[in-house]
Amino acid sequence: MDDDLDTPGKRLRFARERAGFKTAKDAARKAEIGEVSWRAYENDQHGYSKKATAIARVLGVSVEWLLDGGPIIEPDIPAAPPPDMNTSLSAAQIELVRRVDITYAMGDGTVIEDYPETDFLPFSLNFLRQFARGPTDRLFIASGHGESMEPTLRRDDLVMIDASQNRVAFQDHIWALTYCGAGMIKRLRRVSGGRLLIHSDNPAVPPQEADEEDVYVVGKVVWIARMM
Repeated sequence: MDDDLDTPGKRLRFARERAGFKTAKDAARKAEIGEVSWRAYENDQHGYSKKATAIARVLGVSVEWLLDGGPIIEPDIPAAPPPDMNTSLSAAQIELVRRVDITYAMGDGTVIEDYPETDFLPFSLNFLRQFARGPTDRLFIASGHGESMEPTLRRDDLVMIDASQNRVAFQDHIWALTYCGAGMIKRLRRVSGGRLLIHSDNPAVPPQEADEEDVYVVGKVVWIARMM
């Protein structure tokens, strides 16, 4: 069997059928991955290392086996909770949202070089679905510095950004964006002439007006967390 499963795509197809998904479409929908992308993974046209965690969770195999092969390694099964725990928690589907080592300034901005992952934070899928419109792997968590968005956002607040929402369809909502090579978290408002008003919640910080084509919207800020 190992000779027949010598590529990530062959292992993916095997694991999908083993998990009871008759079609790639069914598995892709469960994992919140595009059907075309899933088929490309199974055909070894594209690698899927960045999606491997979500795929392995849906198919009931380990990430290591999917990517590297060898004997099938079953994922660790957590121990059952004590009888007095709320059993509904154990049944909740958990999604891991990546936290990246990047700081969006809430002041004058900071240059964005890369998006290196640092770790993952667990969230209930039902909780994420309250505000995440697209696939959950398009969510990421970063932190902010500066005082321009106070009192809404404070220094070192954690912000969850939905990168699937990157079109300014709502006036005065909060967005993660880059402008002139600098990253920042600001409110955006469309104004006449194809321009955007970049403004802060702190009244002491003056707004900026920019051509829309010069502003790259990374995603919409959909959730914040704060240490008390």
